[in-house]
Parts: sequence; structure tokens; C-alpha cells
Amino acid sequence: MSPLPETRYPSVPELVAGARALAAHRPGLCALDRVGLSRAGRPLHLLSVGHARRAVLVVAGAHANEPAGGSTLLALARRVRDERELRADTSWHFLLCADPDGASLHVTPAPRTLLDYHLGFFRPAGAEQPEWSPSVLPPDRLPPETRALTGVIDALRPYLQVTLHGTELGGSWVQLTRDVPGLAEPFCKSAAELRIPIETGACDAAGWPVSGPGVRVMPAPGAALAYPSMPDDARHSTWYHAHRHGGLTAVVEIPMWASDLVDDPAPHPAPEAELRRLAARLLRDARAVEAVLADALPRLRGADGPLLRAARWGLGVVPGLAADWTDGPPADTSRAYVGSVDAFGRRLPLRAAAMLLRVLRAADDRAAPALARLVATWSVAFADRFRARWVPLEHQVEHQSRTVLETARHARDVAG
Repeated sequence: MSPLPETRYPSVPELVAGARALAAHRPGLCALDRVGLSRAGRPLHLLSVGHARRAVLVVAGAHANEPAGGSTLLALARRVRDERELRADTSWHFLLCADPDGASLHVTPAPRTLLDYHLGFFRPAGAEQPEWSPSVLPPDRLPPETRALTGVIDALRPYLQVTLHGTELGGSWVQLTRDVPGLAEPFCKSAAELRIPIETGACDAAGWPVSGPGVRVMPAPGAALAYPSMPDDARHSTWYHAHRHGGLTAVVEIPMWASDLVDDPAPHPAPEAELRRLAARLLRDARAVEAVLADALPRLRGADGPLLRAARWGLGVVPGLAADWTDGPPADTSRAYVGSVDAFGRRLPLRAAAMLLRVLRAADDRAAPALARLVATWSVAFADRFRARWVPLEHQVEHQSRTVLETARHARDVAG
């Protein structure tokens, strides 16, 4: 892994302070409002710039472990404030952090290695993720963060919602709830200028229609799912809530560490055999973490905090996912797709192990040292396998910002 320059992602309080200062600079143009409270009582803030009826909503912090979005959001807000043409007929609205509780638990603001990143890792169980909860919970059980987000969408009726996501290692790509013709060209140009690879075979979007390199359109209702075992379905997420008002959603993914292996469209020489191997490794790694959990659980005295819930949830999706990879022909036979499956198969048990390690260390449990060695080994192997190289934070922010602006420009003729 290449050396990492000093970098730091802002905390939620720092995001709020930055937004407050930005709004104070132009009080007639900008406003910072509280639009809800989290489960733990933390405020959810919305920064608005401009007064036009046509609206764009930008959401950061939906996943606690994807920190670049906050930096991008502030950079975009400053640019919209300072460039009149961007707000000539469009108001811009920025939800600073969709999950402030989750953000308080992911504690690697300045990761220098993948191991460093994982030692402070947190990502909630699916039902506790604001954007995903509608796909796994009934309406009367949705968390307040989800209700706040959908309330903002209903109030603004944006023609475009953009939600800022990322990955620890991989490439950049865009998911759309409705096709946005013309987006792929400026998206790819930006990525090339900043040396960010395009993830052309993301397994998250296996089988989805392709709008252009790295730009995927989510399947229509009723279409078969590539991974039927997965408990969450994008078509029931908050991403589709904008459709109630004629809008659409774009999900912009950016990597912290890049891998040039994720954009190889060449056919894999033996995809089915490789997927069987990756599925077997996924099951083996998950069982190793489950064994540590089963041994330690009686000593944890009923611990059921968010870290442990998230670890158990991640382990729970493994058997079905492994079966999805090996049942029937591959959804994609490119090297990029198989590589994406390889990364996803490393990611799931590593994240579960990392969160369990935090629980064990807090309890001073005797199983912690051995699990720490496993997390370190897997983190180094992940980085080495994919030849990870750091994407400078300013490049993460610039590419994500450009993509948001280009999506807003091209989506004008799509929303209806």
C-alpha cells in the first residue's frame, strides 16, 4: 500500500460548524435548520442555499463508514453559494449527516492504512441504516432518521436526490433510479483526470442495465434480483421515495483507496470456478469469526449494542450470498465483476471481525488478541491483493462534486 499523506474527514460537529459558518456568511441566501432527531437524540441538520422552487437534495452520511461525503457536501455548498449560475433557477439542500448516531461510532477520521480504518470500523445492521430500513422494516417501525429523510423529500419534492457514498477500496461508480443520458461521459472524464478507476463490474449492481462505463440503472419493480438472498432491496429504499414527486436519485460512490483491478472488462478465463472458490473462502472466513463470537458470547453477559448487532447481521447474510454466487451462471463474467466479488467476500467477514474486536477489547476479553491478529492479517491481504493506492482526499471530493453537478445538469430533462 502506498504511503498516505495526512488527511482527516470532518466529524458531524465539525460539519455542523462549517455549515453554520457558511450560512452566516450569506444569511439571506442560506439557512441551517433542524429537520429531526436521531434515535439517540442527535439533531439532523439541513443546509439550504437559494430559494428557487426547483430543488436538488444532497445527502451525506447515510453509511457511517463512508466519510468522504461530508467533505464533498460542504465543498458543494460553498460552490453553490459563491456561483450564482448554479442557483439561478435551482435551490440546493444538503442533509449534513443522515445517521449521526452511526457516525459517532465510526472512529477513524484519519485512516492511514486499511487496518487503521478497520480498527475503528462501524456500519449498522441493515434495519438500522436510514436509507435501507424501508426495504426490511414495516412503515410503523422505521427509525426516526428515515422518517426525517423522507419528510425532507416530501417537503422539497426534488427533481434530483444525490446521496454520497463510498467504499474503502475499489473504484468509483454511479447508481441511478432512472437513467440519466449523457452522464457517463463527464463522469469518466473526471475519474480519468484524477486517476480514479471506474468500477465497471460492481457486484452490488450485478445484472443491472448499463447506461455507460461505471453508470448503472437500478432494476425496475418486478425484475429478478441477481442476489435473491440479500435482505435489502434498493427498490424499496428511500432512493425511490423521490419518484413520488417525479424525481430520481443518484448514488455516487467514491473509493478511499483505489484499485486498478476493478475496471478490467476482459472476460475472466474461469469465472464459475473462481466464484466457487470465493464463496468457499467467504464461508470459511465467516465461520472463523462466528467461532470467536460463540466462544466469547457467554462472557459478554448479554451485550447487545450496535457493534455486536451489526457484526451478527453481517455474518447472517453470508450463507445466502455464498449460495447466490454459485447457483446458476454468473451475472457477469468479466474480470472486473469477479474482482468485485473477491473484494466483497473479503469485506463482509473483515468488517464483522473488526466490530466484534471492538466489543471484545471494551470488555477486556481474552479472545481479543487472537482476533486482532486475524483482522490485521485480513486487512493487509486485502490491500496487497488489490494493490491499494490512496486517493487524495481533495480528489475524492473533487470527483464526487463534479459528478453531482453533472448529474444535476443532465437530470433536468429526465425528471418529470
